[in-house]
Amino acid sequence: MRQLLLLGNPNAGKSTLFNALTGGHARVGNWHGVTVTALEGEASLGGRRVTVCDLPGVYAAEGLSMEERAACAYIEGHPEAVVCLVAECGALERALALGEALAEGRRAVLVLTKRRQFERRGGRADAGGLQRLLGIPVLDAEGLSPRALKERMGEAVGRSSPFQAPKGALAEAVYRPAEARLTKLDRVLLNPLGAAVTFVLLLAGAFFLTFSPYGIGGYLKGLIEALFSEELYALSQRIPSPVLRSFVGDAICKSIGGVLCFLPQIGMLFLFLTLLEESGLLSRLAFWTDGTLQRVGLSGRAVFSLLMGFGCTAAAVLSTRGLEDRKMQRRVILALPYLSCSAKLPVYLTLAASFFENAFLAAVLLYGLGVGLAFLVLVLLGGEKPAPFVLEFAPLQLPDAKTTLKALCFQLKQFIIKLGTVILAFFVLSWLLSSFDFSLRFCSAEESMLASLCGGLSWLFAPIGMGDWRIAYAALSGLVAKENVAGALELFFPAFPFGARSAFALAVFVLTSSPCVSAIAASCREVGLGRALAYAALQTGSALILSYFVYFLTGEGWGIALPLVLLAILLLCFWRSLRAGIHRYRGKLAQKFHRRA
Repeated sequence: MRQLLLLGNPNAGKSTLFNALTGGHARVGNWHGVTVTALEGEASLGGRRVTVCDLPGVYAAEGLSMEERAACAYIEGHPEAVVCLVAECGALERALALGEALAEGRRAVLVLTKRRQFERRGGRADAGGLQRLLGIPVLDAEGLSPRALKERMGEAVGRSSPFQAPKGALAEAVYRPAEARLTKLDRVLLNPLGAAVTFVLLLAGAFFLTFSPYGIGGYLKGLIEALFSEELYALSQRIPSPVLRSFVGDAICKSIGGVLCFLPQIGMLFLFLTLLEESGLLSRLAFWTDGTLQRVGLSGRAVFSLLMGFGCTAAAVLSTRGLEDRKMQRRVILALPYLSCSAKLPVYLTLAASFFENAFLAAVLLYGLGVGLAFLVLVLLGGEKPAPFVLEFAPLQLPDAKTTLKALCFQLKQFIIKLGTVILAFFVLSWLLSSFDFSLRFCSAEESMLASLCGGLSWLFAPIGMGDWRIAYAALSGLVAKENVAGALELFFPAFPFGARSAFALAVFVLTSSPCVSAIAASCREVGLGRALAYAALQTGSALILSYFVYFLTGEGWGIALPLVLLAILLLCFWRSLRAGIHRYRGKLAQKFHRRA
């Protein structure tokens, strides 16, 4: 079967073209690093069966990041494949230079994208003239339906010929660059004060609309919560069979409803992230955080992965392949679990009522604490100053409603599928084990199989005022999926029976413990099984200790705890300086030995 490799600069439209040709659902976005690995799919192009491969964006043949080097290696490993050079009209000359470096002499096709934006800025690209100049088929993808695009691409692949880069600059009759100018909004965002104010206002607005009881997310959450916890639960209590009544009321209405009611707020969170990506603001945020991140051995490119961690840790871990080197990737993977993913949101809001009347303030506190801990981890891990950061600003634009809605529906569908499969199975199993003893007699939770199996875990959270096996079971179930914690608490406790200090300490444990199984699996792909499991064990153990410390700190022991924190920070700083000194000393010895040899 013939292969077609989609090659081009980041954000040129390769994934959009891949989806149109194959009918796939590769993620697209208005920012660098959306595609981090080769993605293959089959397509029928003009009657031919073709394997289409969507490659990560590449700036240069040398490769500035791991994903770019992987793309270059993939191209070299498939010398017989046809190369489809996907070029944004505004960056055609740079795309042709890339083609010269990676596709010279190979059968190729050129596809032009984003022509309308280019022409609005006064540019001109003549597809026919380029085809005569380059000697290869040139296809303008703007405005074509998927069916027409497949037909024309099939014809182009059949007529593909060896790529030869043009000598010298392109004639104006064939190509005229667009006018380069900054918009008024860009002038604001390139000003430090303007950028800071803009992003703070956007973040505050997103948090208010998501978590405030006066926001859309809080209002819709209340409606769904009332439906399950009041109306449907009241109906379930009319079932005559006590076993079936308990199953419908506790395993379904309480547990599933206790998680499903957070769907609007999770949707609002994903909507904010999608709008940030599609508008082009994400690349500006990467530019302004580059200086800060360089102090901890990262580049602005890491912002893409770190921000994605607020949506899904597993996806964020996979996106770290777009970073410059393995050491930087490992540091980011270690920091990502401290950023609150969308799955932790139901747990926070379930516990928030116990330590804060205002859920908005509770969410801000926990999200801010997570960001601070992630940054502290990066500071302690250290790292060398990265190579110069190369970033192309994505064009500022109003997000396309269809693209945004499609991305949002995909994320919500994934959550609902997860809720209806893995999480539902967990709730049903939890109900069975907590409702029957080993002789299969319907009984209370204290006499159940689950009480016998988990009774020995009650000591884990006893230091934070919760020596109850049900709390231990609920907390540790989050290692499979964080949503399980909220559902288990709803299953076992009509209302959280412990104090504010205990609730806050438990929230801190959920915040800082190992991510879910899917995130650990993603880490295995990137850093190996042993290292991923070591990371998970270290994070869970330290999360337990941190929850003890928070409980102690929020009580009468804060006067003792605060000096201990300062002492621990001083010891860590001393350890880092000692380690740096040892490395420098070894370096001098190595140089002496080398000179003597």
